[in-house]
Amino acid sequence: MDTITFESRGTRCEAWHVAATSSALTTGHGRPCVVMGHGFGATRDAGLLPFAERFAAAGCDVVLFDYRGFGTSEGSPRQDVDHRRHREDYHAAIGAARALPGVDAERIVVWGSSYSGGHVIVVAAQDPSVRAVISQGAAMDGLAALLGVRETSGTGKALALTAAGLRDCGRAMTRRRPHLVPIVGEPGSEAVISAPGALRGYRTIMGPTFRNEMCGRGVLRIAANRPVRWATRVTSPVLLVVAAKDNIAPVAAVHEVARLLGDRAETLSLPCGHFDIYSGRSFEQSVATQVDFLRRVLG
Repeated sequence: MDTITFESRGTRCEAWHVAATSSALTTGHGRPCVVMGHGFGATRDAGLLPFAERFAAAGCDVVLFDYRGFGTSEGSPRQDVDHRRHREDYHAAIGAARALPGVDAERIVVWGSSYSGGHVIVVAAQDPSVRAVISQGAAMDGLAALLGVRETSGTGKALALTAAGLRDCGRAMTRRRPHLVPIVGEPGSEAVISAPGALRGYRTIMGPTFRNEMCGRGVLRIAANRPVRWATRVTSPVLLVVAAKDNIAPVAAVHEVARLLGDRAETLSLPCGHFDIYSGRSFEQSVATQVDFLRRVLG
């Protein structure tokens, strides 16, 4: 595994390049490559490498990157969750993957989990040359997610998050340091994500570069992040891995994406929660299905 860098809108991003350890999918044009980014406020060292290693064993190169302002990538403000910037970073990472020696530029797969599980739908809609999409435990409708927060945590929580977002926007306008809020916490806390089990789940997978804080302004963008609205524009084959007991990312929105994709979509539903998909039996079931999907669409 090597560390590589690429630029996204003039800012240096850092990524791991995991080279294929099998020639099973190599053709005269080179090896396919899977481009991977993480979810809400997360970094590349948070439970994704086991997936990347399985993809490499199947014959794919992998580029696993950090968004601008997160992990070891540069960019300011730090810790600003912005789905629009994240999508730009995906496109930049795809460009870097296509430029790697020995990579087949026409066989690029985008992979996402949780928040990025929605990003990859939009990225594929914006770039029809993407060969395939893998999306697991995806956040496909930010508006539905926020309405869920109001239903489970009350109107007071929703108002508090909105106030934190507005406070941070005010600080940005006056060029002061961002007002930060916790990304995840226990139920009843001020954290953006406070569903039962969420804090334990984050602690299970998060790596050393993760910081449990984000710019408050990011909260105000969540409702506008609605990948479900892009599904009809995707022309690539898509594998949707659903955590059927997900209490963080609304499952109904993933099924709606599957309906809109029609025969372009394959769906694997697992009887697990949002974070269970990264380890144990659910991981094994999920990654095996993902590898099979890659072999079929890339072979």
